[in-house]
Amino acid sequence: MSVYHAWISTSEDYLERRAMHRQAHLDRILGLRTQGLVVAGGPAPDGRTAEVFYRAKQRSEVIRLIEEDPYYLAGAWATYELREFSEFVEPFEMPPLVTNGSRRVTLVEGVTQQADLAEFALIRLCEAGRVGFGGFFEREATLVLLMTADETEALGWLTETGFWEESSLTPRPFLYVL
Repeated sequence: MSVYHAWISTSEDYLERRAMHRQAHLDRILGLRTQGLVVAGGPAPDGRTAEVFYRAKQRSEVIRLIEEDPYYLAGAWATYELREFSEFVEPFEMPPLVTNGSRRVTLVEGVTQQADLAEFALIRLCEAGRVGFGGFFEREATLVLLMTADETEALGWLTETGFWEESSLTPRPFLYVL
């Protein structure tokens, strides 16, 4: 099975639209995680986007999972884009659901100079508790969840490995809900 990154934009009235459907969404996403179909997910702190990491055999399965979500059906999720990881470093543990915004982390995208060594570095960073998970797309592009809200610290953890092009790294805040 492959892991897919879904970048989801929300509606202008997201907070109002999601209110009635929040518990159904959370129950469903937790159920999908229990089935091994969701790796992780959460919103940006401003609520304008959300990102969910799905596991599926085919892209069409991910599309179905998104389009059957209560948030999508209610119009709280407006649009989405999917990317498939070619290599993915799994989380060492599945953290509990946290919905109060207290688990702030940083997602970083960028280009690696040596994918095979960068993958090893990600595993080592996971072992050190600095990376939750991450992976590689085509053309050496990467997306990594770093276990700090401090963007400078997150970038430093990757650049000190020597396997990422520092000028290509772009951090963004993320609320690691599950």
